Amino acid sequence: MTEILKVHGSENTFLLIDQRNLNQPLSDPELQHLAQTSLKSADKAVGGTDGLLVVNQPTKEHALAQMRVINSDGSEASMCGNGLRTVARYLSETTNQDQFLVDTIHANLRVRKMPQLFTGIPTFSDEISPVSFDLDTLPMALPDHTQVIDEIIPELHPSIHFSAVSVPNPHLIGIVTHDEMESSLLEDLGRRLNEPNEFFSDGVNLSFVEILGPNRIFVRTFERGVGLTNACGTGMSAATLVYDLTHPESGSFEALTNVTNPGGIVQTTVHKNDDQYWIELTGNATVTFKIEIAESDLHDANLENITATDTHEETQYQKFVNSL
Repeated sequence: MTEILKVHGSENTFLLIDQRNLNQPLSDPELQHLAQTSLKSADKAVGGTDGLLVVNQPTKEHALAQMRVINSDGSEASMCGNGLRTVARYLSETTNQDQFLVDTIHANLRVRKMPQLFTGIPTFSDEISPVSFDLDTLPMALPDHTQVIDEIIPELHPSIHFSAVSVPNPHLIGIVTHDEMESSLLEDLGRRLNEPNEFFSDGVNLSFVEILGPNRIFVRTFERGVGLTNACGTGMSAATLVYDLTHPESGSFEALTNVTNPGGIVQTTVHKNDDQYWIELTGNATVTFKIEIAESDLHDANLENITATDTHEETQYQKFVNSL
């Protein structure tokens, strides 16, 4: 038997699998099948996830471990800010280290243990980078443009100002009104931009941002490979960067921004070094279930024969959310 965890950051929910503990790591097709199976499972301990967080031996120098992110449709994401916090907690607790580097597809990223946001809420921060506004990095095709920052794109919407940025996941950020946030526009446009379309050949993460006050925003994301999510860590980070850039009267670099989302709240800070940006994302790292499963069942994506232990951390997380 092996142990896997059901975890979440801002209710962005995953199964966490440490392949270093397995006799035989899962192949990519097996990981894809497991992610798709987990999404469809009716079992509360394993079902309804946004994907898998896979911990491997590091491939980059100085990293403590590698993290891979497999979306619920079987595709692989470059990074996941909410997921990385839960991986950071797992690695911190298994190695007794509070600050280290985690190997992701594009870079080693800094993570660290932070003071709790609320009593009984394990809290970690992670680095969101590298950041680029070059449309080729998303990729995004828009005639006569190499960047899109605070622009109306009439083919997408007649009045919403959009910005495009990779962090390194590709994001399209729209600053919207409350009525636009509450409408079906995010889901409708998100689906359109993740089907064959003229702008994004590989799809894109679409986030809407509502400004609530100085250094306070609400963000909701249609995530590529997932759909509407309770929260998207890289989306909230990209949204904060766009907010600080385009609304300096309300947001500012190096200032703590409170970002609420359907799953709770995180805190973000945009840093600028010369011409380079990076974002620090701070929030919960919650373990909801510890799951015992036969390694052979993991390989077969058989989630029927498990022993699940409820950690009861979700009860405390909901107290935190209700206090906001």
